[in-house]
Amino acid sequence: ISINQIEETNRLFISPVMLSVVVEHIFLLVLVTLISVLQNAFFATKVEREGKEHHANTSAFERVSCANRNCMDSYPTFLAVLWCAGLCLNQAPAAFSGLIYLVARQKYFVGYMGQTSQSTPGYVFGKRVLSFLFLMCIVGIFNLLLVRYFGNDFKDTVETITTAASALLLIP
Repeated sequence: ISINQIEETNRLFISPVMLSVVVEHIFLLVLVTLISVLQNAFFATKVEREGKEHHANTSAFERVSCANRNCMDSYPTFLAVLWCAGLCLNQAPAAFSGLIYLVARQKYFVGYMGQTSQSTPGYVFGKRVLSFLFLMCIVGIFNLLLVRYFGNDFKDTVETITTAASALLLIP
């Protein structure tokens, strides 16, 4: 096998059309992930700025630093359920829920900078969004198992329900 044959085989497997179809199915998830990266950079900048403006052992620095650590501790869980829900079920409600989670995380971070009790609403709201994304993952995986072993596909019905239910996340 020559190098040209290998390159031709790779071009056949990953055609531009195929690549655009794949990107179309994950575009919203990628967008939410990049926004979350920018938010992480914002949080890190706040911690760095607070450390430079005040001494690193002040209570304000401790609160900002703790809020950043707490947000970073839940970040891998957020990414896992976001992508699992988007890939196994539907990317639109998963991405919408992801944006709502980022708003809740921002509310948590800003609330923690004031007093730790002000961060509770953001924490509870973020926890609810993560639970919804986790439920989407479970339903998506269950539907894939139903298709595989029983031939029943309820994906359209479940997508309709999750799309409508994701709007309910806006209710406090």
